[in-house]
Amino acid sequence: MNTALLKGLGVALITPFTRQGEVDYECLSRLVEDLIENRVDYLVALGTTSETPTMSADEKQKIVRIVVKTAAGRVPVVMGCGGPSTQSVIEQIQQADLDGVSAILSVTPYYNRPSQAGLKEHYRLIADHSPLPIILYNVWTRTSCNIDADTTLWLANECENIIGIKEASGNINQIMRVVKHRPENFLVISGDDAITLPLLAIGVDGLISVVANAFPSEISKMVNLGMNNRFVEARAIHQKMLDITQACFKEGNPAGIKAVLALQEKIEYYLRLPLTRVSEQHQQYIKSLLADF
Repeated sequence: MNTALLKGLGVALITPFTRQGEVDYECLSRLVEDLIENRVDYLVALGTTSETPTMSADEKQKIVRIVVKTAAGRVPVVMGCGGPSTQSVIEQIQQADLDGVSAILSVTPYYNRPSQAGLKEHYRLIADHSPLPIILYNVWTRTSCNIDADTTLWLANECENIIGIKEASGNINQIMRVVKHRPENFLVISGDDAITLPLLAIGVDGLISVVANAFPSEISKMVNLGMNNRFVEARAIHQKMLDITQACFKEGNPAGIKAVLALQEKIEYYLRLPLTRVSEQHQQYIKSLLADF
């Protein structure tokens, strides 16, 4: 695929739920429409922010179909698919309805903590068996597994079907090394809202954002300014957004961003256990930030 289509702002979609605990597909469609109207560049379904581990296979597939249908080709759709078993990830990709999906975002295997050699083989096999290009997803704070820079670069050079990495390690030295030595057209994407501005300064290709669920136009503008080296203007937006960005993650994701969206009256405030709402004190703090914003 043309990797340029996945530069700029991607949004890691939340999953809205009803009071009864069911996926609110109509609300999801409205959220997707709102994001597209506010000029995000692409959408990511079934990522961490979607509460994917709490969903059935049928729910996951229906979510992807709703996102693809609502997007209607106006922006690319990336589907999350990862797990601790290499063979299971391959089977999930091969059995999924991928019509209208542009790429697979695959998180590192969690819990079993593979070596770097194991990560190479895991992703090499997934890339070999996937009909769509693969974006690596590195978020060691959730998986206890970091893809180091040399492993990322090996995969980027050896696996034609691996087209990029979503880097949420927070390790700027590691990310700088990947940016410097990556092959042409290999995407390096920020996976951390709060440090995206400095990452744009070192040359990443954009952001897959949580906060943009609620503030798509502001985040889109900041990302595009940064990618065009207009850092004074981008910094002003970054500073404006900093408190609310940090508040979204203080008591966990997606509890924080869902609190914001509920206060914006875009969703009902429900999560699936074991996730719970933010504390009442923190919700009041978020409410005060929104009032000032």
